[in-house]
This record gives sequence, structure tokens and C-alpha cells, in this order.
Amino acid sequence: MMSAVSVGAPSNRRRRLITSEDVAMRRLAHSLSLSLIAEGISDDLIDTVEEILGDRPSTVADGGGRRLDGVLVRLGLPAPRRRPPAVEPLSAADTARITHRFRRATHQLIQVAPYRVTTFPTEELCHLLALRNEHPAPDEALSYLRRYALAIVTLLNLMGDDN
Repeated sequence: MMSAVSVGAPSNRRRRLITSEDVAMRRLAHSLSLSLIAEGISDDLIDTVEEILGDRPSTVADGGGRRLDGVLVRLGLPAPRRRPPAVEPLSAADTARITHRFRRATHQLIQVAPYRVTTFPTEELCHLLALRNEHPAPDEALSYLRRYALAIVTLLNLMGDDN
């Protein structure tokens, strides 16, 4: 069933006049969003990401064996496979400091990222939120923080670099 409405038909909704206070609030909201966008990413976050993703020195002894490897190769025998070097675990204080820094960055990225990308990064933001809410065991802290750092880097790459 269709009905026609004449141009002169009164509306049930009353139109509210836009006041100068409404205009001021809209300007303030716009200015705050521009300020948030311009804020960018601090060098502290970049340094923390590099700290986690960089090579961590190991205090575990290598065990030598390089001289023996050379002898085996000269004799035409294959060198034995080596395990990757053991990595020094993070201290509890370092883990707490870096986790706190990444969680603060996540809060900021969630607010800024939608304005700095062409397509809304739904999957990346969901991944970042999941990592923010995760609480790993102490022996899994380094791998957790590396995954978190990679998620932050992925989102930063989508946002581009203004620096």
C-alpha cells in the first residue's frame, strides 16, 4: 500500500534550531580529532618496538665446536646442525614496562588509525585488541611481546609515516 504526502503536510518532528553552543561543540570535536591525528607516534614507542624485535644478546655459552665443524667440512662430511642460540629472557620489570608501553600505544592507535588509513583496519585493530587483553605466562613473555610489536608495526605501516 502506498500513500502520498503533500508538500504542505506538517511534520510530527519539530526541528531544533542549531545554537552557537552546538557549533562551538562541533568545532571543538573537530579540533580535538585533528589534534589526535597530528599527535603521531612517539619515538619512545619506536625504540621499544626495536628493543623487542632486535637481536637480544645471549649470555648462554655457545659451546664452541666451530673448529670441529671446519675439520668435518675439510673431510667432506656435513657439519652438524646447530640449534638457534638461546635468548636471554626478559626480566619481570622489563616485561611489565614494555607491556604497559604497548598497551598505551594500543589505546592511541585505536583512536588515531581510522583517520590515517583509507580502508578501516578492522582485522589489524581486532588483533591488537586481542593482544592487549592477553596475559601470557612469564616464560612466554618474549614471544608475546614480539607478536605485539609486529601487530603494532603492521598497523603503523598501514597508517604511513608522517615523520
